[in-house]
This record gives sequence, structure tokens and C-alpha cells, in this order.
Amino acid sequence: MSHRPYPRFHRASPLLAGLALALAATQACAGAADAYPGKPIRLVVPFTPGGLTDKLARSVAHDLQEAWQQPVIVENKPGAGGTIGADLVAKAPADGYTILLGTHATHAINVTLLANLPYDAVRDFEPVSLLATVPNVLMVHPSVPAHSVQELIQLAKRKPGSLNFVSQGIGTSGHMSGDLFKSLAGIDMVHIPARGPAQAVSDVMGGHADILFDSVAIGMPIVRSGKLRALAVTSRERSPAAPELPTMIEAGVPGYEIVLWFSVFAPKGTPADIVLKLNHEIARAMGKPSTRAAFVQEGLTVSASSPEQLGQFQQAEITKWARLIKASGATSNN
Repeated sequence: MSHRPYPRFHRASPLLAGLALALAATQACAGAADAYPGKPIRLVVPFTPGGLTDKLARSVAHDLQEAWQQPVIVENKPGAGGTIGADLVAKAPADGYTILLGTHATHAINVTLLANLPYDAVRDFEPVSLLATVPNVLMVHPSVPAHSVQELIQLAKRKPGSLNFVSQGIGTSGHMSGDLFKSLAGIDMVHIPARGPAQAVSDVMGGHADILFDSVAIGMPIVRSGKLRALAVTSRERSPAAPELPTMIEAGVPGYEIVLWFSVFAPKGTPADIVLKLNHEIARAMGKPSTRAAFVQEGLTVSASSPEQLGQFQQAEITKWARLIKASGATSNN
């Protein structure tokens, strides 16, 4: 009695087996995206409540929750210049249920500034979408006899080293903004690092410092109260929150551009379909006229992007901030 041969599929080639596995993985990924979100999402903010990062996160969380009928919980995990919260997300499961509100600090500045960064800002994350940008504003104490950027430059050149600028700390955007101004304008100013944003504002308002670079959102209310004088914004284009102010380029400092930015990132390996689903809904939320209008009042320019655009933008920002930080000699081991 003859035996029936084994069916051919028992001897399938490695190539066919690999294709079958790939197809199964693709179908599983699509199924995961179709079911997403099926439970609450954590949106981690690596800074304290109340700031721009936190306000953006809560706006995004509200719109995602409304669209998907799933809780989107904002969790503030501040500390170490944003690294604690960013590291938490870098090491979270790559399933779309833990995402990060990242910034220029967590995903560009800290790459060069911090010697012991516990995560890789590029390799450990999937870019989802840029949310918004905001420039710094150059402000002086009313006692400083300069009413324009050029007058400030001339004053600094007449008295080298006599002017000082206070920043929010070593390596912050305020520090880098001042150092870039020194470099491009060819002037000498003394840097005074404060212990955080509040002290920096207090120092210049109290007349203990001459100059401060801070975000338009923080600076313009102080300027409009008459306690400081604004000379220019640091973006390439004028800020909708202060359209009367020239840019640093318009004010005669060619090549000057610094903006702060806010974005959403997911852990590396998050399925592409889930990343795109998040991206689509975030773009819809940030495109609402009411959202745009609200954040213009905060000094922000809403700038949603594709994941690819955010990845390219981040790489360019890492390069730019690295150049500025290395030129300044700023270092931190935190």
C-alpha cells in the first residue's frame, strides 16, 4: 500500500514563509490601528503645569478625547530639563497609548547640552506632528538708553562688557539667543545665568540685569505693562502676537533666527498606521480657527506637520542648537 506524499506546503521555501509572516504582521498592524484607541491615552508633559507646553497638551488632549470618545490623560512629569518625562515615554510600550509633548529642549538642545542624556532623541522616538512655534523677544530694562536693536549694538560697542544679559540658565534658549546676538552683532556682553525663568524675569525687571531674551508669550505682557521695553523678535517673520516689533533680521542682524517649538512624539516602533491616525487627528484639532485664535493670544504660531516633516525639522534643529551650544561653551552634566 503506497503512502500519500506530504503536501507541498510542508516544504515551503524560507522566502514564502517570510512573506507569509510579513503579511500576517501587516494585517495585525492594520487591525491594531483600526481598533486604536481602545483604552485611555497618556499624554506626558515633561514640564510643570501652567506653561505653554502644558496648555498645548491640554488643548490637544481635549480634542483627541472629543474625537475618539476615549480619555486622554495629561501627566506632568517635570525635572532635569524635561529629560525625566521624555525618558519615560522613550521606554514606554510602542502601542500609541503613551505619547509625549516634546520641545526644542527635550529633542534638540539637550542632545548636545546634556552629557548623560538617558534617551536618544532621534532613535528612541517616532515623530508624530509639530504643533506650534514661538519666538523669543529681545527686551531691555527701561534704564537702558536704547530704543532699537541698532542703538543697543552701538551702546555695547561704545562700552564693551558694560552690558549684561540674564538667561533662564546655562544652555537655555535665552542663553543661546544672547550668545547668537553677541556673535552676529560683534559685541561683548556679560552672561548672567539665573536659576530658572522666574528669577530671570525678576532680575531684569528689578534692574539687576540689562537685557533678557524670553518667549513672546511671557515677555509681551510684561512689555505692555511698561516694565520692560521690547526691541525685536527672534523669528524670521514677525510674530502675530507682536506685529509691531521687527524681527532681528529686519533690525539689522542678518542670519538671526531662533524659535521655540512644541511637538508630539511616540515611542520608537509605534505602528505607522497609529502614528498616522494620531497625526491626522492632531492636524484637524490644531487647524480649528478657535484653536489658532486662542494660541495667537499666547504668542504661538500653530504649525501642524507630517511625521516626515517633523523628523526633518528636528534634525535641522539638533544641528543648529549643537553649533550654538558648542560655540558658547555651555555644558551641563544634569
